[in-house]
Amino acid sequence: MITHYISDCERGCKKRQNEQHEWEIESCPGCCKLADTDWLNDLPGTGAKLDIFEIRFKNTHKEFYQNVNGLSLAVGDIVAVEAPTGHDIGIISLSGPTVFHQIARQRIKINDYEFKKIYRKAKPFDIEKWQEAIAREHETMIKSRQIATQLNLDMKIGDVEFQGDGSKAIFYYIADERVDFRELIKRLAEEFHIRIEMRQIGARQEAGLIGGIGICGRELCCSQWMSGFATVNTAAARWQDLSLNPQKLTGQCSKLKCCLNYEVPVYVDAQKDFPKVNAPLEAADGQWFLMKTDILAGIMYFTDNLSRIEKVIDLPVGKVKEIIELNKKGTVIPALSKQGITTKQEPLPDFKSAVGEDSITRFDKKKKSRHKNNKPRHDNPQNTTNNTHRNNQQPANNDTARAGNANNGNNNKPQHNKNHRRPHKPGGGKPSPRNENTPA
Repeated sequence: MITHYISDCERGCKKRQNEQHEWEIESCPGCCKLADTDWLNDLPGTGAKLDIFEIRFKNTHKEFYQNVNGLSLAVGDIVAVEAPTGHDIGIISLSGPTVFHQIARQRIKINDYEFKKIYRKAKPFDIEKWQEAIAREHETMIKSRQIATQLNLDMKIGDVEFQGDGSKAIFYYIADERVDFRELIKRLAEEFHIRIEMRQIGARQEAGLIGGIGICGRELCCSQWMSGFATVNTAAARWQDLSLNPQKLTGQCSKLKCCLNYEVPVYVDAQKDFPKVNAPLEAADGQWFLMKTDILAGIMYFTDNLSRIEKVIDLPVGKVKEIIELNKKGTVIPALSKQGITTKQEPLPDFKSAVGEDSITRFDKKKKSRHKNNKPRHDNPQNTTNNTHRNNQQPANNDTARAGNANNGNNNKPQHNKNHRRPHKPGGGKPSPRNENTPA
């Protein structure tokens, strides 16, 4: 019987049970959240043994531990580490000099920080108990949400992480305001018979715990490499001349995207040379209004009519500065249409792909109306007027037709007048009901 490995991406490992029902764990650092890469591993002089290791637990939960017992450890080993109560089980995710770069990145002072201890490598009994605790996490999270709803608490429990020995659980929750969860802790302790720790997180941290794919097609930055979150506001979008559309600027956490901050310094430096255009440029061929700017290229686009854009000229930043200074002195410059590059807004050509697909604008063609010209519509008031005028002239024609039919003795059947049109109702386009005196 062959049993395949099951990937546990929340903890960065693959696991399976052998024929003796024993757990076999294999490290899989590439599929876990906040994965680390030891870039200094192949460099000479970096193979010295250090006693500080980075150990990962669930999702983005990582901590630094000290090897006080001098154990022979490597990346991927499962170890039992110190915990406030009992012990915890984790996987070594980083070792060597790169650990100190991570410590400095998180602004931890080594001399003042008290590192927890690594007890030993995990035994089969430790791993079995660890997997039993992991199997309880999802059910515990669902039950805790139900209890919080019963207590009418304005909070959301996003994740539950059990300690390796199963004696304690961390409940990650989100709340907009302060929550009194003392009664909730009592209920949870009575229900699950474990120690409870409530840890509040933000919406960005929740997105990092859950993970997902962003609009760029890559994994979310908060679950891939970000360990700290900087403040993001709409000023970052304004510096980059982006449209303030909430649907495009917000991420899966309903907050502004963290990637808005990535290119802001470049745009801030590029806009230092751009002048403030508070008034249109005065030229011999009229006024030219600022339409848009290409910040990275250093070009500003102007048009002669903002309501109907037909002509657009592009001028470099230096040229715009000169024109503004001349306008301040009252000098009207020569025609800008001859100095700049004038372009006309022309319709885009039909798109033709390499595989011979139809134009992407094929669905933009207007459909022909199914209504005939002689049939009235609801939204055309002229049809109502024409029908009323036609109804006023119709009785004379009807009387003449009836008289002609009475004199004609062809089986006493009235002849149909082809020139006669039956009056219509103003709204529906259906013929009016027959009167009792109208021949059948």
